[in-house]
Order: sequence, then structure tokens, then C-alpha cells
Amino acid sequence: MRPPTRRGLVASALALAACQRVEPASALGLPVPLKSAAPFPVGVAVQAEQLADPLLGGVVASQFSQLTPEWQMKMEYIVEDNGALRFTAPDAIAEFGSRHGLRLFGHTLVWHEQQPKAFVDLDGTRFRQGYANYIGSVVGRYRGRAVGWDVVNEPVAEDGDGWRDCLWSERLGAFEYMRLAFELARAADPAAVLLLNDYNLEYLPAKRTTFLKLAEALLKAGAPLGGLGTQTHLAVDLQPGAITAAIRELASLGLPLHISEMDVSLVRAKGPAELGEEGRARQRALYAEAAHAFITLPPAQRFAMTFWGLRDRDSWLDRIDAADEPLLFDDSARPKPLLATVEAALGT
Repeated sequence: MRPPTRRGLVASALALAACQRVEPASALGLPVPLKSAAPFPVGVAVQAEQLADPLLGGVVASQFSQLTPEWQMKMEYIVEDNGALRFTAPDAIAEFGSRHGLRLFGHTLVWHEQQPKAFVDLDGTRFRQGYANYIGSVVGRYRGRAVGWDVVNEPVAEDGDGWRDCLWSERLGAFEYMRLAFELARAADPAAVLLLNDYNLEYLPAKRTTFLKLAEALLKAGAPLGGLGTQTHLAVDLQPGAITAAIRELASLGLPLHISEMDVSLVRAKGPAELGEEGRARQRALYAEAAHAFITLPPAQRFAMTFWGLRDRDSWLDRIDAADEPLLFDDSARPKPLLATVEAALGT
């Protein structure tokens, strides 16, 4: 997931902690909670500011069972230029989850896209020590609260031909930075499930193969890899059966799977925009296929299914094209037919 444009934060941990209530589901006119329909955790990506709103907080608390900070647990937010670490927003999200009985999922420790100045300025032994201190500090802060982490995010090259080059691979080694990150995270929280996460695994079989080979290499090297995340950012031109094939192949290692960032774009399909009923029908079909493919996994492999945002207007895709409608709830946080589609698929 690409980070949103940096903006000023308008909420703080104190502001969120002071919000003592959320609107109950009955007052919001919501259907049967999605989390009640799923025999596994159902997550949503959030920002602290959203949870401070009683309306949005009420939808989140009533419908979902797991929270992923959309970007406020990434280095972009946490690491300041002088190397100081700030935790205001992720602490607020964690507090909301604790107050409402929702699991917290950490996203993400190491990502090729983010190379903070505080790390660029380090070299040699200081760089390795800073890397260790960062992972230990972040994971350790949420020890016992975060059920799992995306330890390394998007490590495979865009076309599947090998791994990405980045600051971390240049300074620590192409494989070593990943292996080390898993070891450091395990030391900071022995109980958390540690995942490898990537995208376009439904579209590119070659990338999926490289991703699985990387997972096998980590396991062979003794890294405490505990699961695989497939982001599942889709567009409505994805061919039927592609999601099912990807889930089946990713499950072949026997590790728990996380559909970690699901949304389905109407406008990113190749060709004309698909804003008509045909596009929405394809969108419903893809959501249904993902839910069905996931629920047919053995229970031990169903880590969670997470949707990448609550309302259409909050989606990263809205910042690209405001006409897009990729999520389960509309701009006003009202449930769309997609929600009933997912619940029906889970019922099968």
C-alpha cells in the first residue's frame, strides 16, 4: 500500500481516550455484524482520527474484530528526522481496540518504500543497531496487544523477478535484512504471529512463485515466519478464479493466511471506467470469491480477512480518483450491497 499524502494530524491519544462512547449498531441501522457472520477475525484499516468520531467508531466497533493502522504504524509516521519515535496515533488505535475488544494487527515494520532520514544518516554498525532498536522498540511497545505483524512488506520485485533493492537490502544484505527483522520481532514479542506481506499475487503467478520461494528460504534459514499476507488490492477486470487459485497456492506451505488489505476498484480496470452496473456486479463477484476462497481454508490457516478502509471516501483509491467506490461502506458509512454479498459468501 502506498502511503497517503502527509497531512497534519488532528487527533491525539488524549482526544481519543476522552471519547468514552461510540454509537451502537442499533442506532446506526446496521445489519447483522460482519464479525458475527465470519468464523475468523474480520479486520479494517483505520486512522486514529476516524476512531475519535462516534459515528465511525461505532461502525468499526460493531462490525469488525481486528484493527490495522493504515499508515500510522509505518516508519513514515513513527520515525522523526532526528531519530525520535512518536506513538501518539498508534497508541490511540491500540487503546480503542482494547476498549472495544478488537484485536490489533501491526503494519508494517520494514517496507522498501520508506527510508527515514534518521536511518539514511547512519552507517555500518550504527545502522544495524538502529535497525534492531527500531524493531525492538515498536514491537515491544505493543507486546501482548498486537496479535501479529507484517514484518516485511512488499519484498518481491514488481514483475516477480527476484527481490526489491532498497536501503535495508543495501546496508544489511538482500536476504539478511528480512531474516534479521523476523528474528528481532520474535525477540520483542514471542507470542505475535509474524507475516510476510505482498500484493498482486492474484495477478502475477510469477510473483506468487517468487513470494513462496522467499517464504521457504526464510523458513529454511530458521526465521520465525508465522504466516503469509496477500494484500488483495483488486480491480474489476480480474478474471474469475484468479483469487481462488492464488489462495490455494499460497496455502500450500501450510501457514496461516491473511487477506490483508482488500479492496476492489471500479476505475482501475484496464479499459473504460466500470462505474455502471456491470462493474458493480463484477465487484460483488470478486468480493464473494475472496470470502468463499478464504472460508474454505482449514480453520488453522484463516488468520484474518482485512478490508483496506471503512468508507469509500477514506480509501487510498479515493485520493487517486474520487469516483471510485472500492469498499463495503459508502461515503456516509452506510453499508453497501457489498456487505451483504460478503456475509452471504461466508454463509456458504
